[in-house]
Amino acid sequence: MRILTLIYIYIISLNLSAQVLPAFGNTRTGTSGLQFLKISLDARSAALGGAYCAISDDASATFWNPAGMTKSDNKTESSIGHASWFAGSSSQFISAFTKYKSHTRIGFWVQSLNYPKMIETSEFQPTGTGRSYTPTSQVVGLSYAKQLTDQFSIGVNSKWVHEGIAGLAINNVMFDLGLRYNLDIKNMRFAVTINNFGVNVKPSGSFQLLKFNADQTIDDFQAVSVPGIFRLGYAFDPINKGNNRLTASAQLNHYTDNNESLSVGFEYAWRKILLFRTGYEFGADVSGFPALGIGLRMKRKLNNIGFDYAFNNKVNLGNVHRISLIISLASKKQS
Repeated sequence: MRILTLIYIYIISLNLSAQVLPAFGNTRTGTSGLQFLKISLDARSAALGGAYCAISDDASATFWNPAGMTKSDNKTESSIGHASWFAGSSSQFISAFTKYKSHTRIGFWVQSLNYPKMIETSEFQPTGTGRSYTPTSQVVGLSYAKQLTDQFSIGVNSKWVHEGIAGLAINNVMFDLGLRYNLDIKNMRFAVTINNFGVNVKPSGSFQLLKFNADQTIDDFQAVSVPGIFRLGYAFDPINKGNNRLTASAQLNHYTDNNESLSVGFEYAWRKILLFRTGYEFGADVSGFPALGIGLRMKRKLNNIGFDYAFNNKVNLGNVHRISLIISLASKKQS
């Protein structure tokens, strides 16, 4: 009951922030930093249009909904992935968790967004000042989840976030909270997540502002707010018979720095080996074609190996290709 009360208070605070602090054309767009924290971690979630917090039950749950780790019967599970992002940048991640006692999971994950070297220019030297820089964005997280009843699980993340550019750096500590509730009717599951809960911090470092008469050193900045996200997800299996399973999911996304959006996704599994996925996010800043993806699962006696691929399109930005590799070690009782 206390947890539900805290969630309700947080939702109210998000709504108040949206009303009291509107900006940039009466929207919240562009009012926080650390935007790379919104990038989908793995190929499976990206192929489902981000409608994933109620589905996540593998190693990527450490990022999406730590409570989902309790829905895996594997002793350990790990995943690595790569995404070709926009403007020559790329995103990489590694995540893993292990079973600690029968109803508890402990995990970790690392994500980075890597950029190509950039040439410094100014209005006085548009071809370059002779200096260059390489932006950096990383997050390292620790996850803990516990299954409280047969149907209800809870999970938390603590994470350190770093972002740097041209001698300036932001370092912050944030937290995530995830809840998941399962029903026995068509494998229905509900999920609630609160991501990137933390305080505003000022960038450290300094930079030179080029002027006509003399350069000016600036080392005092405004605090950068965190991109908080509240997600409410629902998923169920309308078809689950024999070799065929179809999973449908929907998710409401409430951002503290943007307008709300709605994600929907569908995943078809044949014999739990071959999987086809598609999804779409309604209300996203940049439109594109529906996401598409495919997955392969190879089951062995003691361990399982999985491969996922996702294709995302943004009309004005280009295409994003993601690949993920999943390796799990089954519990002794499964072997």
